[in-house]
Amino acid sequence: MFPPSSRRYGLARFGGCIAPSITPSPPVDSVVIIGGEVTRASGLGEGARVMHQALKKHHIDAHLLDVSPYSFSMARYKKSAQLLSKYLHAPLILHINSPQIPYALLSLPRKYIKNRKIIGYWAWELEVLPKDWIVGFQFVHEIWVPSKFVAKSMEKWAKQFNKIIRVVPHPIADRITYPVENISRQALGLPENKIIILVSFNLSSSFARKNPIGAISAFLKVYEHVKNIALVLKITYAEYYHDDMAKIMNMIQDRDNIVVIKHVLSAVENQALFKYSDIILSLHRSEGFGLVPAEAMLCGKAVISTNWSATEEFIDESCGVPVDYRLIPVQDSRSVYQFSNAYWAEPDCGIAAQAIQNLVLNPHYRFELGKVACKRAKEQFNSQSLIKGLSAIGAVINKG
Repeated sequence: MFPPSSRRYGLARFGGCIAPSITPSPPVDSVVIIGGEVTRASGLGEGARVMHQALKKHHIDAHLLDVSPYSFSMARYKKSAQLLSKYLHAPLILHINSPQIPYALLSLPRKYIKNRKIIGYWAWELEVLPKDWIVGFQFVHEIWVPSKFVAKSMEKWAKQFNKIIRVVPHPIADRITYPVENISRQALGLPENKIIILVSFNLSSSFARKNPIGAISAFLKVYEHVKNIALVLKITYAEYYHDDMAKIMNMIQDRDNIVVIKHVLSAVENQALFKYSDIILSLHRSEGFGLVPAEAMLCGKAVISTNWSATEEFIDESCGVPVDYRLIPVQDSRSVYQFSNAYWAEPDCGIAAQAIQNLVLNPHYRFELGKVACKRAKEQFNSQSLIKGLSAIGAVINKG
Protein backbone atom coordinates (compact mmCIF):
# COMPACT_ATOMS: atom_id res chain seq x y z
CA MET A 1 0.00 0.00 0.00
CA PHE A 2 1.38 3.40 -1.00
CA PRO A 3 1.55 6.15 1.67
CA PRO A 4 -1.30 8.74 1.64
CA SER A 5 0.89 11.46 0.09
CA SER A 6 1.78 9.20 -2.86
CA ARG A 7 -1.86 8.24 -3.36
CA ARG A 8 -2.93 11.88 -3.39
CA TYR A 9 -0.18 12.74 -5.86
CA GLY A 10 -1.16 9.86 -8.14
CA LEU A 11 -4.81 10.93 -8.07
CA ALA A 12 -3.90 14.54 -8.86
CA ARG A 13 -1.56 13.49 -11.68
CA PHE A 14 -4.24 11.28 -13.25
CA GLY A 15 -6.71 14.18 -13.21
CA GLY A 16 -4.07 16.41 -14.72
CA CYS A 17 -3.65 14.01 -17.66
CA ILE A 18 -7.29 14.19 -18.72
CA ALA A 19 -8.46 17.66 -17.63
CA PRO A 20 -9.03 20.38 -20.26
CA SER A 21 -6.14 22.78 -20.77
CA ILE A 22 -6.63 26.53 -20.43
CA THR A 23 -6.77 28.97 -23.34
CA PRO A 24 -3.98 31.59 -23.34
CA SER A 25 -5.25 35.19 -22.92
CA PRO A 26 -9.01 34.59 -23.12
CA PRO A 27 -11.41 37.56 -23.27
CA VAL A 28 -12.98 38.73 -20.02
CA ASP A 29 -16.23 40.60 -19.44
CA SER A 30 -17.85 42.24 -16.40
CA VAL A 31 -19.77 39.24 -15.06
CA VAL A 32 -18.04 37.08 -12.44
CA ILE A 33 -18.70 33.40 -11.71
CA ILE A 34 -17.52 32.06 -8.35
CA GLY A 35 -17.21 28.28 -8.17
CA GLY A 36 -16.64 25.81 -5.39
CA GLU A 37 -18.43 23.60 -2.90
CA VAL A 38 -20.66 26.55 -2.11
CA THR A 39 -23.17 24.63 0.01
CA ARG A 40 -20.51 23.00 2.22
CA ALA A 41 -19.58 24.18 5.72
CA SER A 42 -15.86 24.66 5.05
CA GLY A 43 -13.32 27.44 4.80
CA LEU A 44 -13.19 27.30 1.00
CA GLY A 45 -16.98 27.12 0.74
CA GLU A 46 -17.37 30.06 3.09
CA GLY A 47 -14.75 32.00 1.13
CA ALA A 48 -16.77 31.55 -2.06
CA ARG A 49 -19.98 32.69 -0.36
CA VAL A 50 -18.28 35.73 1.19
CA MET A 51 -16.79 36.77 -2.17
CA HIS A 52 -20.20 36.48 -3.83
CA GLN A 53 -21.90 38.55 -1.13
CA ALA A 54 -19.22 41.24 -1.28
CA LEU A 55 -19.49 41.61 -5.05
CA LYS A 56 -23.26 41.80 -4.82
CA LYS A 57 -22.95 44.54 -2.21
CA HIS A 58 -20.88 46.52 -4.72
CA HIS A 59 -23.50 45.89 -7.43
CA ILE A 60 -21.18 43.69 -9.46
CA ASP A 61 -22.91 40.97 -11.44
CA ALA A 62 -21.71 37.80 -9.72
CA HIS A 63 -23.03 34.23 -9.70
CA LEU A 64 -22.32 31.19 -7.53
CA LEU A 65 -21.59 27.87 -9.21
CA ASP A 66 -21.69 24.66 -7.19
CA VAL A 67 -18.67 22.54 -8.17
CA SER A 68 -17.80 19.25 -6.52
CA PRO A 69 -14.46 17.87 -7.78
CA TYR A 70 -14.95 14.22 -6.84
CA SER A 71 -18.73 13.83 -7.02
CA PHE A 72 -20.47 14.02 -10.40
CA SER A 73 -24.13 15.04 -10.56
CA MET A 74 -26.08 15.37 -13.80
CA ALA A 75 -28.33 18.00 -12.21
CA ARG A 76 -25.29 20.02 -11.15
CA TYR A 77 -23.74 19.54 -14.62
CA LYS A 78 -26.87 20.90 -16.33
CA LYS A 79 -27.02 23.90 -14.03
CA SER A 80 -23.36 24.69 -14.72
CA ALA A 81 -23.99 24.40 -18.46
CA GLN A 82 -26.85 26.89 -18.23
CA LEU A 83 -24.80 29.43 -16.30
CA LEU A 84 -21.54 29.06 -18.23
CA SER A 85 -23.27 29.14 -21.63
CA LYS A 86 -25.07 32.35 -20.68
CA TYR A 87 -21.83 34.12 -19.68
CA LEU A 88 -19.22 32.81 -22.10
CA HIS A 89 -16.47 35.21 -21.10
CA ALA A 90 -17.12 35.58 -17.38
CA PRO A 91 -13.98 34.76 -15.39
CA LEU A 92 -14.38 31.65 -13.27
CA ILE A 93 -12.89 31.98 -9.78
CA LEU A 94 -12.60 28.49 -8.34
CA HIS A 95 -12.39 28.22 -4.55
CA ILE A 96 -10.96 24.75 -4.96
CA ASN A 97 -7.39 23.89 -4.07
CA SER A 98 -4.73 22.95 -6.61
CA PRO A 99 -4.85 19.12 -6.40
CA GLN A 100 -8.62 19.12 -7.03
CA ILE A 101 -8.60 21.70 -9.84
CA PRO A 102 -8.33 19.12 -12.69
CA TYR A 103 -11.34 17.24 -11.35
CA ALA A 104 -13.29 20.46 -10.87
CA LEU A 105 -12.72 21.32 -14.53
CA LEU A 106 -13.64 17.77 -15.59
CA SER A 107 -16.98 18.13 -13.79
CA LEU A 108 -17.91 21.13 -15.97
CA PRO A 109 -18.92 21.23 -19.65
CA ARG A 110 -15.63 21.29 -21.55
CA LYS A 111 -16.82 23.54 -24.36
CA TYR A 112 -17.78 26.26 -21.88
CA ILE A 113 -14.45 26.09 -20.05
CA LYS A 114 -12.49 26.65 -23.24
CA ASN A 115 -11.65 30.29 -23.93
CA ARG A 116 -12.43 31.33 -20.33
CA LYS A 117 -10.22 32.98 -17.71
CA ILE A 118 -9.72 30.54 -14.80
CA ILE A 119 -8.59 31.83 -11.41
CA GLY A 120 -7.61 29.44 -8.63
CA TYR A 121 -8.42 30.82 -5.18
CA TRP A 122 -6.27 28.61 -2.97
CA ALA A 123 -5.41 28.31 0.71
CA TRP A 124 -2.70 26.25 2.37
CA GLU A 125 -1.50 26.22 5.94
CA LEU A 126 2.23 25.44 5.85
CA GLU A 127 5.31 27.20 4.52
CA VAL A 128 5.93 24.49 1.92
CA LEU A 129 3.57 22.74 -0.50
CA PRO A 130 3.12 18.98 -0.82
CA LYS A 131 3.96 17.56 -4.25
CA ASP A 132 0.33 16.95 -5.32
CA TRP A 133 -0.20 20.73 -5.38
CA ILE A 134 2.07 21.13 -8.40
CA VAL A 135 -0.59 19.61 -10.68
CA GLY A 136 -3.12 22.43 -10.58
CA PHE A 137 -0.83 25.30 -11.56
CA GLN A 138 -1.05 24.53 -15.27
CA PHE A 139 -4.87 24.71 -15.24
CA VAL A 140 -5.28 28.28 -14.00
CA HIS A 141 -4.33 31.67 -15.43
CA GLU A 142 -3.73 33.22 -12.02
CA ILE A 143 -3.62 32.25 -8.37
CA TRP A 144 -5.41 34.28 -5.72
CA VAL A 145 -4.74 33.66 -2.05
CA PRO A 146 -6.14 35.07 1.21
CA SER A 147 -2.81 35.96 2.85
CA LYS A 148 0.86 36.75 2.28
CA PHE A 149 1.69 33.57 4.20
CA VAL A 150 -0.05 31.45 1.55
CA ALA A 151 1.44 33.50 -1.27
CA LYS A 152 4.95 32.85 -0.01
CA SER A 153 4.36 29.09 0.13
CA MET A 154 3.39 29.10 -3.56
CA GLU A 155 6.08 31.40 -4.96
CA LYS A 156 8.45 28.67 -6.16
CA TRP A 157 5.98 26.78 -8.31
CA ALA A 158 4.19 29.94 -9.44
CA LYS A 159 7.50 31.16 -10.92
CA GLN A 160 8.08 27.77 -12.53
CA PHE A 161 4.71 27.95 -14.28
CA ASN A 162 4.89 31.71 -14.87
CA LYS A 163 1.75 32.41 -12.83
CA ILE A 164 0.82 35.63 -11.08
CA ILE A 165 -0.11 35.39 -7.38
CA ARG A 166 -2.43 38.02 -5.97
CA VAL A 167 -3.18 38.41 -2.27
CA VAL A 168 -6.95 38.90 -2.01
CA PRO A 169 -8.09 38.64 1.62
CA HIS A 170 -11.61 37.41 2.25
CA PRO A 171 -13.81 40.55 2.07
CA ILE A 172 -15.76 39.70 5.23
CA ALA A 173 -16.35 43.38 6.00
CA ASP A 174 -18.72 43.46 3.01
CA ARG A 175 -20.57 40.23 3.68
CA ILE A 176 -24.25 40.05 4.54
CA THR A 177 -25.08 40.78 8.18
CA TYR A 178 -28.27 39.65 9.87
CA PRO A 179 -30.28 41.05 12.79
CA VAL A 180 -29.67 38.73 15.74
CA GLU A 181 -31.84 40.36 18.39
CA ASN A 182 -34.41 37.56 18.25
CA ILE A 183 -31.86 34.85 19.05
CA SER A 184 -31.28 34.45 22.78
CA ARG A 185 -28.35 32.97 24.66
CA GLN A 186 -30.69 30.22 25.80
CA ALA A 187 -31.60 29.34 22.19
CA LEU A 188 -27.90 28.76 21.46
CA GLY A 189 -27.40 26.75 24.66
CA LEU A 190 -25.17 29.40 26.24
CA PRO A 191 -25.04 29.92 30.00
CA GLU A 192 -26.31 33.17 31.53
CA ASN A 193 -24.10 35.48 33.58
CA LYS A 194 -20.84 33.96 32.40
CA ILE A 195 -17.99 35.41 30.37
CA ILE A 196 -18.03 33.32 27.20
CA ILE A 197 -14.77 32.11 25.67
CA LEU A 198 -15.43 30.74 22.18
CA VAL A 199 -13.35 28.16 20.35
CA SER A 200 -14.81 27.50 16.89
CA PHE A 201 -13.34 25.01 14.43
CA ASN A 202 -14.04 22.48 11.70
CA LEU A 203 -12.77 18.97 12.39
CA SER A 204 -12.47 18.23 8.69
CA SER A 205 -9.79 20.95 8.62
CA SER A 206 -7.44 18.87 10.82
CA PHE A 207 -7.75 18.18 14.53
CA ALA A 208 -3.99 18.54 15.03
CA ARG A 209 -3.79 21.87 13.21
CA LYS A 210 -6.79 23.44 14.94
CA ASN A 211 -5.42 22.28 18.31
CA PRO A 212 -8.60 22.30 20.44
CA ILE A 213 -6.79 20.35 23.15
CA GLY A 214 -4.43 23.29 23.64
CA ALA A 215 -7.39 25.68 23.93
CA ILE A 216 -9.16 23.47 26.48
CA SER A 217 -5.94 23.15 28.47
CA ALA A 218 -5.51 26.94 28.60
CA PHE A 219 -9.12 27.40 29.73
CA LEU A 220 -8.80 24.82 32.51
CA LYS A 221 -5.69 26.58 33.81
CA VAL A 222 -7.68 29.82 34.11
CA TYR A 223 -10.69 28.14 35.71
CA GLU A 224 -8.54 27.12 38.65
CA HIS A 225 -8.49 30.81 39.63
CA VAL A 226 -11.49 32.44 37.92
CA LYS A 227 -14.97 30.86 38.13
CA ASN A 228 -17.29 33.23 36.22
CA ILE A 229 -16.23 31.90 32.81
CA ALA A 230 -17.53 29.30 30.37
CA LEU A 231 -15.87 27.67 27.38
CA VAL A 232 -17.96 27.14 24.25
CA LEU A 233 -16.65 24.65 21.70
CA LYS A 234 -18.41 25.08 18.37
CA ILE A 235 -17.38 22.03 16.35
CA THR A 236 -18.34 21.39 12.72
CA TYR A 237 -18.44 17.83 11.30
CA ALA A 238 -17.98 16.29 14.74
CA GLU A 239 -20.06 13.27 13.66
CA TYR A 240 -17.42 12.15 11.16
CA TYR A 241 -14.40 12.17 13.49
CA HIS A 242 -15.20 9.90 16.41
CA ASP A 243 -11.62 9.44 17.62
CA ASP A 244 -11.02 13.19 17.69
CA MET A 245 -14.29 13.80 19.54
CA ALA A 246 -13.40 11.08 22.04
CA LYS A 247 -10.18 12.96 22.87
CA ILE A 248 -12.11 16.20 23.34
CA MET A 249 -14.88 14.67 25.45
CA ASN A 250 -12.38 12.75 27.56
CA MET A 251 -10.59 15.99 28.38
CA ILE A 252 -13.67 18.05 29.23
CA GLN A 253 -15.45 15.14 30.98
CA ASP A 254 -18.75 16.33 32.47
CA ARG A 255 -17.74 19.86 33.36
CA ASP A 256 -20.81 22.10 33.37
CA ASN A 257 -18.73 25.16 32.47
CA ILE A 258 -17.90 23.76 29.01
CA VAL A 259 -20.57 23.79 26.31
CA VAL A 260 -20.21 21.76 23.11
CA ILE A 261 -22.18 22.79 20.00
CA LYS A 262 -21.96 20.06 17.36
CA HIS A 263 -24.79 20.93 14.96
CA VAL A 264 -24.29 23.26 12.00
CA LEU A 265 -25.44 26.78 12.80
CA SER A 266 -27.19 29.01 10.30
CA ALA A 267 -25.48 32.22 9.26
CA VAL A 268 -27.64 34.27 11.62
CA GLU A 269 -27.07 31.83 14.51
CA ASN A 270 -23.35 31.98 13.93
CA GLN A 271 -23.40 35.78 14.05
CA ALA A 272 -25.44 35.61 17.27
CA LEU A 273 -22.84 33.25 18.76
CA PHE A 274 -20.13 35.84 18.08
CA LYS A 275 -22.34 38.54 19.60
CA TYR A 276 -22.70 36.67 22.91
CA SER A 277 -19.05 35.62 23.08
CA ASP A 278 -16.63 37.83 25.01
CA ILE A 279 -13.29 36.31 24.01
CA ILE A 280 -12.36 34.26 20.95
CA LEU A 281 -9.55 31.78 21.46
CA SER A 282 -7.62 30.30 18.51
CA LEU A 283 -4.53 28.36 19.55
CA HIS A 284 -4.07 26.97 16.06
CA ARG A 285 -0.79 25.53 14.87
CA SER A 286 -1.16 27.20 11.49
CA GLU A 287 -3.76 29.09 9.43
CA GLY A 288 -3.90 30.02 5.75
CA PHE A 289 -6.17 32.92 6.71
CA GLY A 290 -8.09 32.52 9.96
CA LEU A 291 -11.76 33.20 9.25
CA VAL A 292 -12.88 32.77 12.85
CA PRO A 293 -10.38 35.28 14.35
CA ALA A 294 -11.04 37.72 11.50
CA GLU A 295 -14.82 37.53 11.87
CA ALA A 296 -14.51 37.89 15.63
CA MET A 297 -12.49 41.08 15.16
CA LEU A 298 -15.13 42.43 12.82
CA CYS A 299 -17.68 41.82 15.60
CA GLY A 300 -15.56 43.86 17.99
CA LYS A 301 -14.35 40.94 20.08
CA ALA A 302 -11.02 40.41 21.82
CA VAL A 303 -9.07 37.66 20.07
CA ILE A 304 -6.31 35.49 21.49
CA SER A 305 -4.44 33.76 18.66
CA THR A 306 -1.18 31.98 17.94
CA ASN A 307 1.30 34.53 16.63
CA TRP A 308 2.29 32.58 13.52
CA SER A 309 1.18 32.07 9.92
CA ALA A 310 -1.63 34.18 8.41
CA THR A 311 -3.16 35.48 11.64
CA GLU A 312 0.16 37.19 12.41
CA GLU A 313 -0.62 39.52 9.49
CA PHE A 314 -3.64 41.11 11.14
CA ILE A 315 -3.44 40.45 14.90
CA ASP A 316 -0.93 42.35 16.99
CA GLU A 317 -0.92 43.71 20.55
CA SER A 318 -2.86 46.82 19.53
CA CYS A 319 -5.94 44.84 18.44
CA GLY A 320 -5.63 41.39 20.04
CA VAL A 321 -3.41 39.10 22.05
CA PRO A 322 -0.76 37.23 19.99
CA VAL A 323 0.47 34.08 21.74
CA ASP A 324 4.14 33.10 21.61
CA TYR A 325 5.07 29.74 20.13
CA ARG A 326 7.91 27.48 19.10
CA LEU A 327 8.17 25.80 15.71
CA ILE A 328 7.97 22.01 15.78
CA PRO A 329 7.95 19.30 13.09
CA VAL A 330 4.42 18.58 11.93
CA GLN A 331 2.76 15.56 13.53
CA ASP A 332 -0.53 14.86 11.77
CA SER A 333 -2.29 11.52 12.30
CA ARG A 334 -4.35 12.04 9.12
CA SER A 335 -1.14 12.59 7.09
CA VAL A 336 -2.57 15.61 5.27
CA TYR A 337 0.25 17.85 6.51
CA GLN A 338 2.78 15.13 7.25
CA PHE A 339 5.81 15.40 4.95
CA SER A 340 9.50 16.21 5.21
CA ASN A 341 10.63 19.71 6.16
CA ALA A 342 7.13 20.67 7.34
CA TYR A 343 6.88 22.70 10.52
CA TRP A 344 4.13 24.46 12.40
CA ALA A 345 3.66 26.32 15.66
CA GLU A 346 3.21 24.95 19.14
CA PRO A 347 1.53 27.81 21.04
CA ASP A 348 2.39 28.41 24.69
CA CYS A 349 -0.76 27.42 26.61
CA GLY A 350 0.55 29.07 29.79
CA ILE A 351 0.80 32.43 28.05
CA ALA A 352 -2.65 31.88 26.51
CA ALA A 353 -4.10 31.13 29.96
CA GLN A 354 -2.61 34.33 31.37
CA ALA A 355 -4.07 36.27 28.42
CA ILE A 356 -7.53 34.83 29.08
CA GLN A 357 -7.30 35.77 32.75
CA ASN A 358 -6.17 39.32 31.96
CA LEU A 359 -9.08 39.84 29.57
CA VAL A 360 -11.61 38.35 31.99
CA LEU A 361 -10.47 40.47 34.94
CA ASN A 362 -10.09 43.68 32.94
CA PRO A 363 -13.28 44.34 30.94
CA HIS A 364 -12.13 47.82 29.90
CA TYR A 365 -9.01 46.33 28.31
CA ARG A 366 -11.17 43.69 26.62
CA PHE A 367 -13.62 46.23 25.19
CA GLU A 368 -10.88 48.58 23.99
CA LEU A 369 -9.11 45.72 22.18
CA GLY A 370 -12.40 44.83 20.53
CA LYS A 371 -12.92 48.39 19.30
CA VAL A 372 -9.48 48.53 17.69
CA ALA A 373 -9.96 45.01 16.29
CA CYS A 374 -13.20 46.01 14.58
CA LYS A 375 -11.56 49.05 12.99
CA ARG A 376 -8.60 46.92 11.81
CA ALA A 377 -10.89 44.28 10.31
CA LYS A 378 -12.93 46.86 8.40
CA GLU A 379 -9.73 48.31 6.95
CA GLN A 380 -8.07 45.01 6.01
CA PHE A 381 -11.02 42.87 4.98
CA ASN A 382 -12.96 45.11 2.61
CA SER A 383 -13.43 44.48 -1.11
CA GLN A 384 -10.66 46.72 -2.44
CA SER A 385 -8.18 43.91 -3.17
CA LEU A 386 -10.90 41.84 -4.83
CA ILE A 387 -12.04 44.65 -7.11
CA LYS A 388 -8.42 45.51 -7.97
CA GLY A 389 -7.82 41.86 -8.84
CA LEU A 390 -10.82 41.77 -11.16
CA SER A 391 -9.68 44.98 -12.86
CA ALA A 392 -6.17 43.54 -13.26
CA ILE A 393 -7.44 40.48 -15.18
CA GLY A 394 -9.35 42.71 -17.57
CA ALA A 395 -12.83 42.55 -16.08
CA VAL A 396 -14.82 45.70 -16.84
CA ILE A 397 -16.40 46.42 -13.46
CA ASN A 398 -19.72 48.21 -13.86
CA LYS A 399 -20.73 49.30 -10.37
CA GLY A 400 -24.22 50.57 -9.69
